[in-house]
Amino acid sequence: MSIFVKRKIRDRKLKRQPFGLILVVLAWSLAMGWLLSSVTSAYSATPTSEVGTVDIVPTQYQLGQQLYVENCSTCHIPLPPAVLPTQTWKNLLQDSQHYGAQLQPLVDPPRILVWKYLSTFSRPQLKDEETPYRVNNSRYFKALHPKVNLPRPVQIGSCVSCHPSASEFNFRRIEEGG
Repeated sequence: MSIFVKRKIRDRKLKRQPFGLILVVLAWSLAMGWLLSSVTSAYSATPTSEVGTVDIVPTQYQLGQQLYVENCSTCHIPLPPAVLPTQTWKNLLQDSQHYGAQLQPLVDPPRILVWKYLSTFSRPQLKDEETPYRVNNSRYFKALHPKVNLPRPVQIGSCVSCHPSASEFNFRRIEEGG
């Protein structure tokens, strides 16, 4: 064979190698993506009907959530922490005057557990924002309820009209047009 023919054959082989390499990398990426997807979906396969609350609560915060729900549900529906900013929750935990009622304040360690839960799952307050103490004054509440025709005045008890399982701290189940 002539040197010219040998060079052509060698050049063809070199041109095929990058294409083959790209195919191998693509196949590897697809296989790894599929594998990771199946592993993570199997790991976090908690049906939303069983979650109940708005957020899935990690184990280290579940006792705080339980104490929060137990304490608040004696008088009213406990709200998801995301509805009010962290500063509101902090003030509510520190004050024994609670919307016109005198409450027995939580003491440590339950207070600390409830605070860790509330502070983790609530949202920050803007610097110039006034601390909202009513649900209808919370920008978070408004953001979570876009284009919802809310009753006037908004009261915690009116949550049940759209969230029939709110008394069980399940805000995922919604009835449209409640």
